[in-house]
Amino acid sequence: MNFVKDSVNQEPIVDTVFVIVDAAKKAKEKFGEDAVVDATIGSLYDEEGRLVALPSVFESLKNLDNRVLAKYAASFTGNPDFKDHVKKWVLQDHSSLYTDVIATPGGTGAVGMVVNECLDPGQTLIIPEIAWGSYALMAQMNNVDVARYHLFDGDRFDLDSFKKTCEEVMKKQDRLVIIINDPCHNPTGYSLSRKEWSDVIEFLNVCSQTHSVVLLNDIAYIDYSYRQEKAKEYFEVFDQISDNVVVVIAFSLSKSMTSYGLRCGAALLLAKKEEAIDQVKTVFEKDARATWSNINNGAMAMFVDVMDHRLEDYEKEKAYYVDLLKKRSDLFLKEANEVGLAHYPYKEGFFVTLSMDNDLRDRFHQALMDEHIYTVKVNQGIRVAICSLSLEKTKGLAKRMKEILNTI
Repeated sequence: MNFVKDSVNQEPIVDTVFVIVDAAKKAKEKFGEDAVVDATIGSLYDEEGRLVALPSVFESLKNLDNRVLAKYAASFTGNPDFKDHVKKWVLQDHSSLYTDVIATPGGTGAVGMVVNECLDPGQTLIIPEIAWGSYALMAQMNNVDVARYHLFDGDRFDLDSFKKTCEEVMKKQDRLVIIINDPCHNPTGYSLSRKEWSDVIEFLNVCSQTHSVVLLNDIAYIDYSYRQEKAKEYFEVFDQISDNVVVVIAFSLSKSMTSYGLRCGAALLLAKKEEAIDQVKTVFEKDARATWSNINNGAMAMFVDVMDHRLEDYEKEKAYYVDLLKKRSDLFLKEANEVGLAHYPYKEGFFVTLSMDNDLRDRFHQALMDEHIYTVKVNQGIRVAICSLSLEKTKGLAKRMKEILNTI
């Protein structure tokens, strides 16, 4: 006897990240902080091992009137001033397309709406072969299949694999729905060049001659790009999309504002034709109303206040941690390259991923834990969260990992 719909997958969820995070926590309690390297946490931590919560952000939040924190948002699509500020902050005048914004519970909400509403059951979502696990989980929960494209050809984006994957899916259905997590890809730290983005859009325009195309650009980590404002210039490439392409940008306050638990973000809809925006917006609005009904009013008010009154302080605070993140990644990569510890192409971001097949990955992951080094398994690799590792913990880590790998 079923108490849930027959079509849903009923296998219990096992979130491997949180399982390993908990294992690392218990190891620190047993062996002490100094004996354990915890490279599992996908949040930004300072050099003292504390979660970063930018003062400009949380002073703003705490100074809001209790009634602002308590009340509903002005609309289930988000507050007008929040949506306006998100558009300006994300796009930075780098787009001339028709644009609309819908507030969502984190960037996850934006991704979820695309999977929920742009594909019918039995159709296929296109994602990278190395990707955030929740993309595939969202597809599974909506009875949507997944096709994966190879991320890399050497040290470049694998455009040929991307094209072949799209072409295979086009044989089976009337639209393409594609996720590209960029810049600062989770978990490899890769960012596409402007030329790579131009090649992607040129190809999707060809696809759009016979198929509708929805491109989801997940930009969760964009505000921690080492290029800072220049990291947003590639949005200009989207101006070249055809009439039959819609771009959805998933923006997250979790990373940008170090406000992971406030669950606030937005879906930015971009298209050549206003009618395309209206069609997607109408369905997304109904999805929002039916699914979460309202977005955290305090988080939206905080974002507006930071943008209007605390932007200089916010930029300074963020710049410090972007520089720190770069120092950590430079150190880890330098030492990894010196000892021959193979990793995927990294340019910027929270994570470096060591490259290996899944059989070796499983054995290596356990061997690391035996030496009190905790990481996260991903498809075809081991994710190292440099975002949460101090420089002291980072120093010598690659050498230790290589020595352990050599014993397997």
